[in-house]
Amino acid sequence: MRNNDFCVFILSHGRPNNVLTYETLKKHGYTGKIIIIIDDLDKNQDKYIDNFGRDNVYIFDKFEISKKTDNGDNFNDLRTTTHARNAIFEAAEKLGYKYFIQLDDDYTSFRYRWVDEKYMTKGFIKNLDNFLDILIDFYKQTPVKSISIAQGGDFIGGESCNMISNYLRASRKCMNSFICSTERPFKFVSRLNEDVNTYLTLGSIGHLFLTIPHIALEQKQTQKNKGGMSETYLDNGTFQKSFFTVMYCPSFAKVSLMGFKSKRLHHSINWENAVPCIIDEKYKKI
Repeated sequence: MRNNDFCVFILSHGRPNNVLTYETLKKHGYTGKIIIIIDDLDKNQDKYIDNFGRDNVYIFDKFEISKKTDNGDNFNDLRTTTHARNAIFEAAEKLGYKYFIQLDDDYTSFRYRWVDEKYMTKGFIKNLDNFLDILIDFYKQTPVKSISIAQGGDFIGGESCNMISNYLRASRKCMNSFICSTERPFKFVSRLNEDVNTYLTLGSIGHLFLTIPHIALEQKQTQKNKGGMSETYLDNGTFQKSFFTVMYCPSFAKVSLMGFKSKRLHHSINWENAVPCIIDEKYKKI
């Protein structure tokens, strides 16, 4: 990669033999540094080191990070990715990387996405180095806090999906993958639904988060992939997860049914009230 001050952090817990993202990155042409970040409570630390090498595994103190994190509850439940997401900023600085991307460990592919009569997948990314370099270059030239790659579900509905038909609002979300910099630090909040609650609480006070729609990652279904956060979601269901967002953002968030055949409770955002949409006065028409 051109940007040699960049690395990939893969969040993982309890599945050292099933870090799908590691091989997926290689398969799609990524040649840069990859670091697996795990917490010191993970019983599989030695296996991670055996599989990936000591220099490629970063172990953080989960309890210490939890004391500096707004968990959003008083349950003392440490089963969350929020602590790892916050620990990555410290890890990147310690290891000498200015730019990085946070990825979950269950990605199966990276695909191009664009409109051609209808919204379609047009093939797999073969040179992920090049695409990440472009994203980092864009990140450097803009004041955004973080940039995400789109997810497969963002394109349900084809060319009429919000990511295409209502991009100026849909793009303000930032989930699952995060391009960040140690020079633009921010804190993830909330034990559950941390990505949503972070981009909404910070977005509501003017910080900019974006999703890029031209490439999408695909991943395993969370509750069917053993380890990670699957057990937590199975224990609590989606209601508690989604209601964290209502608690953080009651003026523009609610819980409602989502889906077509099999409906489930999910957060719903009123983007008219969620984030400021202010453009430079130089674009004003006289």
